Amino acid sequence: MKYMVLLFSDESIETRMNEDEWQALLEEHNVFGTRFGDKILSGEPLDRTPTAKTLRRVNGSITTFDGPFAETKEALGGYYVIEAESMDEAVEIASHIPLSDHGSTEIRPVMEM
Repeated sequence: MKYMVLLFSDESIETRMNEDEWQALLEEHNVFGTRFGDKILSGEPLDRTPTAKTLRRVNGSITTFDGPFAETKEALGGYYVIEAESMDEAVEIASHIPLSDHGSTEIRPVMEM
C-alpha cells in the first residue's frame, strides 16, 4: 500500500538556519533516503509558502490567492510517498525521517482508484 508522508515545519525557524545547519538537515534526509530507498517511491522538498498560490472557485469563477489558504504556524515543506504493508510499518519508516523540534509529520494512506 502507498502512504503519503507530509512534512510540516515552522518556516520562520528554518529561514534562520545557517548554511551548515541547513546542509546537516539535508544530509539527514540523504541518510534516511539511503536507509529506506527501497520503500520510497518519490519525494521532494517544497519551496517556501510565499511562493504558493491557492485557487478557489468563487461565484463560478476561479480566483487566485497568494500563499497557502490555511494560516498555520507549520507549513507543508515537503513529502515522501512510501510503500508499506501497513500503517504500522509506515509509522515505523516515517519515524526515521529527520524531524526537528519545530516540525511534525502526517501520514495518510493513498486511495487506490
